Amino acid sequence: MNWKHFVLLGIAFFTTVSVFFFPAIPQDPAYHNFADQRTFFDIPNFFNVVSNLPYFIFGLIGCFFLLKEVQPAIINSLKHAYLVFCIGVSLVCFGSGYYHLFPDNNTLLWDRLPMTLAFMSFFTVIFAEYVDENKARGIYLPLVIIGIVSVVYWYWTEMAGAGDLRMYGLVQFLPMILVLVILWLFSSQYSHAHYYWLMIGCYLLAKIFEATDQIIYDTIAFSGHSLKHLVSAVAPYFFYLALKNRKAKHTDQ
Repeated sequence: MNWKHFVLLGIAFFTTVSVFFFPAIPQDPAYHNFADQRTFFDIPNFFNVVSNLPYFIFGLIGCFFLLKEVQPAIINSLKHAYLVFCIGVSLVCFGSGYYHLFPDNNTLLWDRLPMTLAFMSFFTVIFAEYVDENKARGIYLPLVIIGIVSVVYWYWTEMAGAGDLRMYGLVQFLPMILVLVILWLFSSQYSHAHYYWLMIGCYLLAKIFEATDQIIYDTIAFSGHSLKHLVSAVAPYFFYLALKNRKAKHTDQ
């Protein structure tokens, strides 16, 4: 290992340990109170529901490309991770759509489960392409299991009256922090790496829109949360464009 690997390990270790020094964080009931609650065509919270459709479309485009392309520029031993990312994105359409029809903790479970599949698969792909393919193969299944457990654990603690979001928060944010560090410190074995930076940009912009849901709605009569869906759904389209356009810089995978 070199210093770059130690940086990744240090961030992962410090962040993981630090999170559990904080008290349990329950789900804020106000989280479900979105700015735009208008009903159209008998669909409550209409725009927050239908704005999930691009997830399904762009996820499906990625799946078709990976299954149809004879020799896609990917790490073949981890093709399942690329596919699960695209499948997870498509499933977000249904999970998030269902949640926004009836926003509460029970439906939020189905929103968060496919997101963890996408987060963990994307992190594994980045780790494999930039850091170490062999280690990526070894950590993929444990990461997916941890992601699913984090959501189930949060839901179980909420049902027990002592909600704890710490593990889920770690699963959502730590991989994205590590991805940023990896993109900065390591070199890709493929061209068109800028598409991954664009994906990170979409994610960060989506978080801003989410945090300013009411402000944006008051300003333009279209909520920040709906914009969050639309902007974050562009990220998997950039993922598809990266796979479609790039070339391997060398042949050893």
